[in-house]
Amino acid sequence: KLAGQYDAFLASESMIRLIPRLLGPGLNKAGKFPHLITHNESMEAKLHEIRSTVKFQMKKVLCLGVAVANVAQTPEEIQNNITMAINFLVSL
Repeated sequence: KLAGQYDAFLASESMIRLIPRLLGPGLNKAGKFPHLITHNESMEAKLHEIRSTVKFQMKKVLCLGVAVANVAQTPEEIQNNITMAINFLVSL
């Protein structure tokens, strides 16, 4: 339920060690294991980084569908996101 309600999670180093024991493998199976945030990192910058990250999950299929933008972005931002995503795939 928790993984379905939120897009991403942040946790400190001390908390991130406890999460698998407390919540089980649910977050990891959903691909939403918490991102590490340290005390000297800006939470706003970390959230921006997470929102800007595209995650590619390739299993045993030859096709790939990926969200690279949202409706609130400008055409220039969308084009930039698509370019970065393609460059990343080419670098694999």
